[in-house]
Amino acid sequence: MRGIIGSLKTMPVCLLAAALIALVAGCGNPQTASSPDRGGAPAPAGKPRVALIMKSLANEFFLTMEEGAKAHQAAHAASYDLIAQGIKDERDVNRQVQLVEQMVAQGVDAIVIAPADSKLLVAACQKAMDAGVVVVNIDNKFDTEVLTERGIAIPFVGPDNRKGARLVGDYVAARLSEGDPVAIVEGIPTAFNAIQRKLGFEDAINAAGLKIAAAQSGSWETSKANQVVSAMITENPGIKAFFCANDSMALGAVAALRAAGKLDSVMVAGFDNISAAQELLRKGEIVATADQHADQLAVFGIEYALKMLAGDAAPEDFETPVDLITPKSLADS
Repeated sequence: MRGIIGSLKTMPVCLLAAALIALVAGCGNPQTASSPDRGGAPAPAGKPRVALIMKSLANEFFLTMEEGAKAHQAAHAASYDLIAQGIKDERDVNRQVQLVEQMVAQGVDAIVIAPADSKLLVAACQKAMDAGVVVVNIDNKFDTEVLTERGIAIPFVGPDNRKGARLVGDYVAARLSEGDPVAIVEGIPTAFNAIQRKLGFEDAINAAGLKIAAAQSGSWETSKANQVVSAMITENPGIKAFFCANDSMALGAVAALRAAGKLDSVMVAGFDNISAAQELLRKGEIVATADQHADQLAVFGIEYALKMLAGDAAPEDFETPVDLITPKSLADS
């Protein structure tokens, strides 16, 4: 198994998806349920039921994730049934806990989860595992110390967020001068991916000799980031670039800079490569983002869960691709 996983890590995303899909054969009629706070009907006996639990479906990234998962299930409907769920607010940890409990009560065979919090969802997922449910973690990694304290292993299937943020950070830093002041708009501070992306940005900033003038959470949300960036440029009018931990917050940063008449003189970078960010990349209003392939991320997790159900995989982490996206790479694609 380790040999297979090791070879898959080096593949481009399209080949990686194909390689994983090949391990789970089958096709037929889809039986999926989706949208926030809605369950699914029982599946026929003998066919695995996989629950996909995401963060806010108000975020385009997770809508794309859901669409990719549903398309995969439709193409492999004889292999498994899918229940796709999301929450309405990025910070609604309690609702995610409820969803995990509901999925266990409905008798699903596996849960693939993008947790809103890296620590607070672990207990609910442990209860699911105790009930015999396979759990796979995607997008936002569970806290390693909490997993160790509880004596459990939950595989993380997803990208290296620090590496992705470093790619974005290096690209922006190369367009600045040593000593230039910059700012970081963070995600939710308790989220592992938010922490890792901040570290990746800091790696690039420190390597280039830039100065961090401000850093504050935008809670993954456009409106919150707009407020944060507006305050930052008032307090630190010399800021040359904003490193945003997701594209939703980058959209808020762009709006704040436009309102302040600074959009032409201050750079904005994001993370996720959502379509709204791509439009701004083409206009030059966002200079770079990172693509962690939202349409395939849940698919990778689902495939891994199915392999675990089949006894073909041990619960170990599996790194998926993350790529730098710039106006040039977007135009060339």
